[in-house]
Amino acid sequence: MNVCFIMYPWDEIDPENDTSLALIKECVKRKHGVAMCTPANLTIRNSVTTANCTVIGRMEKTPSSLKSFYNKAELREEMLPLAGFDVIFFRANPPLDPIMLNFLDSVKDDVFIMNSLEGMREANNKLYTAAFGDAHSNIIPATHVSKSKNYLIKQIKESAADKMILKPLNGFGGSGVILIEKSAMSNINSLLDFYITSGDGSSNYVILQDYIEGADEGDVRILILNGEPVGAMKRVPGKEDHRSNVSAGGSVQKHTLTKTEKALCKQIGPKLVNDGLYFVGIDVIGGKLVEVNVMSPGGITYINKVYKLKIKVEEKVIDFLEMKVLDKLQAFDRRTRLRKTVQDA
Repeated sequence: MNVCFIMYPWDEIDPENDTSLALIKECVKRKHGVAMCTPANLTIRNSVTTANCTVIGRMEKTPSSLKSFYNKAELREEMLPLAGFDVIFFRANPPLDPIMLNFLDSVKDDVFIMNSLEGMREANNKLYTAAFGDAHSNIIPATHVSKSKNYLIKQIKESAADKMILKPLNGFGGSGVILIEKSAMSNINSLLDFYITSGDGSSNYVILQDYIEGADEGDVRILILNGEPVGAMKRVPGKEDHRSNVSAGGSVQKHTLTKTEKALCKQIGPKLVNDGLYFVGIDVIGGKLVEVNVMSPGGITYINKVYKLKIKVEEKVIDFLEMKVLDKLQAFDRRTRLRKTVQDA
């Protein structure tokens, strides 16, 4: 099969720990065609949606380490039609670009897209968790999303807790996530001004969330494939930062899913699949769902390292892609045969 990864530039990849690179390497290892492009590389040429792609050359033998693979990969640039691929694997970082999704709308019936455009539009990372509603209120902390400073201050004052979490709607990798306390309301005012007000005069949405006891000990990242957990790790904050994201200085430990965490995965799994969100990363603290990452969930390399898995997580993901492509091809062949039968009657 041929896979196009829509992601960040090749030179921004971490050669030792990048999840996208692990997925790309597994595809190349299986002799699949692999190309990459950024959202900015999408274009329409003669009414056909295309992309200026970076194509990875075929390898006789794929290096065992990610870093060696990254250094030895031979790259070339080529303009390619997106409908010619079997899979589009979306791995770009937030925020979600709605114009980019409009480009992909034209090929969604021809190519299997991971994750679905409709699912990404609905999920849009942090809002997806906040919008689960009353039926799921037992699995998420109290959450408020607004760009009104007065409303957010009112929620902070009315909260029974002394501490809350404040973060930008479009942040990722732990960027902008801060712990606030009622005892510092004067600072909270200025923080909200900073988070809400943009330099161009527009305003940004902010997420305010109840602080979950035990959050200072870290969170659990769970990777979910086709509605089922396929890997998990505990992320522990560094000594000088409350955030547990590895990109913010956190460390990784082994973690066995608790009964509560397994029940949480079972509860949200069917909705994820129904929304076409086949590969996601969820963040859990104290059995509560804090975030659903649908655009570029990471953690594969760290989970592989701490567990020394015989079957790597990326192998399961590419197995799933191969299955979806085979199903699509078989359905097309069946329709072709049936139409020929009718035509020849």
